[in-house]
Amino acid sequence: MADFDLNSSYIPALHKPSALLPVAKHRESLLFLIETNPVTIVVGQTGSGKTTQIPQFLEAAGWCSDGKIIGITQPRRVAATTVAVRVAEEYGCELGKQVGYSIRFEDVTSAVTSIKFMTDGLLIREALVDPLLSRYSVIMVDEAHERSISTDILLGLLKKILRRRPELRIIISSATLQADEFLRFFADGDATGSQPGAIITLEGRTYPIDVLYLEQATEDYVESAVSTVFQIHQKEAAGDILVFLTGREEIDSAVQAIEERSAQLSQGSSRIVPLPLYAGLTTEQQMYVFEPAAANTRKVILSTNIAEASVTIDGVVYVVDCGFVKLRAFNPQTSIESLTVTPVSKASAQQRAGRAGRTRPGKCFRLYSEDAYQSLPDITAPEIQRSNLAPFILQLKALGIDNVVRFDYFTPPPAELMLRATELLFSLGALDEYAKLTRPLGMRMAELAVEPMMAKTLLSSPAFGCLEEMLSIAAMTALGGSVFYADGNKKQLDGARRRFAAEEGDHLTLLNIYQAFVTKGKKESKFCHENHLNYKSLLRAVSIRGQLRRYLERFGLTAEIASQNPAIPKAESIRRCLTTGFFAHAARMQPDGTFLNVAGGTVLYAHPSSLMFNRKADWVIFHEVIESGKKTFIRDVTKIEKAWLLEYAADFYQLKT
Repeated sequence: MADFDLNSSYIPALHKPSALLPVAKHRESLLFLIETNPVTIVVGQTGSGKTTQIPQFLEAAGWCSDGKIIGITQPRRVAATTVAVRVAEEYGCELGKQVGYSIRFEDVTSAVTSIKFMTDGLLIREALVDPLLSRYSVIMVDEAHERSISTDILLGLLKKILRRRPELRIIISSATLQADEFLRFFADGDATGSQPGAIITLEGRTYPIDVLYLEQATEDYVESAVSTVFQIHQKEAAGDILVFLTGREEIDSAVQAIEERSAQLSQGSSRIVPLPLYAGLTTEQQMYVFEPAAANTRKVILSTNIAEASVTIDGVVYVVDCGFVKLRAFNPQTSIESLTVTPVSKASAQQRAGRAGRTRPGKCFRLYSEDAYQSLPDITAPEIQRSNLAPFILQLKALGIDNVVRFDYFTPPPAELMLRATELLFSLGALDEYAKLTRPLGMRMAELAVEPMMAKTLLSSPAFGCLEEMLSIAAMTALGGSVFYADGNKKQLDGARRRFAAEEGDHLTLLNIYQAFVTKGKKESKFCHENHLNYKSLLRAVSIRGQLRRYLERFGLTAEIASQNPAIPKAESIRRCLTTGFFAHAARMQPDGTFLNVAGGTVLYAHPSSLMFNRKADWVIFHEVIESGKKTFIRDVTKIEKAWLLEYAADFYQLKT
């Protein structure tokens, strides 16, 4: 491992002498276990150094000879990028050289990369090109206890690969004691009957944590979180605060509230700086939370559950836990997958509290009662049991796993979810009547790095004469958040939205924003400022669009076919094209202004950020569903005609006579 050069430009908050980390004293035994066992399970609390140090131990021990790579997967993009930055600093190389990362739409690796961090979904995509993952000598599946759907499927694939590549080494790292389950999974079906692996436990260094509860539940946990931050700031000793909220909108409003309230603090008191942390931020924006606070300043990091296990932020002494998390939930009856705010599990609540005791004794303020804590479920249900499985079945089929029911899942998904996913893929044209992947359409949909509905839309666009426009729309929706930023002036923000508004709905509005940005915004920095546009997000959209375009070039699809009917206006062609992919997300407006989805009769509301909020439209398609409180909101909504549903989705919709 590289010696430390304390004058090198490192990020101080990420920099800990590795010899002090709990993993350091286990180095020899770890390397021995990995050498002698195909599977090694490493159990260690977040902060024990397992993610940053084990890859460096392996590289120093020669596991990268002959051009092989050590791959480390993470369930989240944020973790993959931040940990790669940290390891590159420790290793003493430029990011992207010996140490790099690869996430969807962003590849920071090179020919010399030997330690590669990535999301588990990205490694599954690599298996499409290299089914035995032959470039890798060691694959470390980090944060496996989070049980993301990609992690579960990756474990099944690795078990299959191990039979063909006994020399491959698999390390599964988990913060909780599910180690026996992981080991049993790899032992199951092993003809030799021998144990395929070993378990090693690293003790973490945690300090005592005082857990404080509210006497009774709060009505508005965002407001309670902000008040608690100021109580801590005024009454407690120095130390940064980590606040857990459920999503971007809550975090943005809390950041704004803290900024407004901190301006009223007396001159003599120390400053308070709120910093957001969620998946929609650029890598650069995410890195701010790791920089140490300036003198006489207290950092307040407002995060989604990203900071629960995936990343360690030094300096945190106080944790404020709202007690909720946003989880994906797919309803097979309505075929709608929504992001739903649900209470956390006991395991998550403990993980969150544990963030306060990393560097010294800390405190965790839970914004719920002790009785409420006792009634929480022990663990969160694995994602594979509550998600839309269509993207994953498509990938398994593309990997040559035709019998997806017999695939070795860590936890088998419910039959109804499998059925719905297969039906959707059939009606999109990705599967034939024998449930085999269609070629070229199904194979191309699997290769495109977007969800199946958007993949079908993109691949249909040349026939509608709107390929360039659909590329821009696909890139904008892939950002996964608003392209506007709020700075407290709602009137100006609404005015900015109206400037780009397209009568037909949100997708064409996103297209207007993208086109305005590439013609004016990239050259004139004040253009984005005046229009409340997030410059960094839009730059990312340009990069994503370029990558999607390269996929289509590879498929030979970049030449526009003249629209079947030149009399059809461009905006209508785009809406028709969107219907070919998003027909399963169709809804009809009711007299009271709400929508009913066609498949299951669920009452849906246009999201306040949508152009269709308080506007008339007979039929619409939508991109995303969010549950908030008692209401189910739809986002990225576009007007369509009922006849198009029958024309482009005859396998999905029939008229009742």
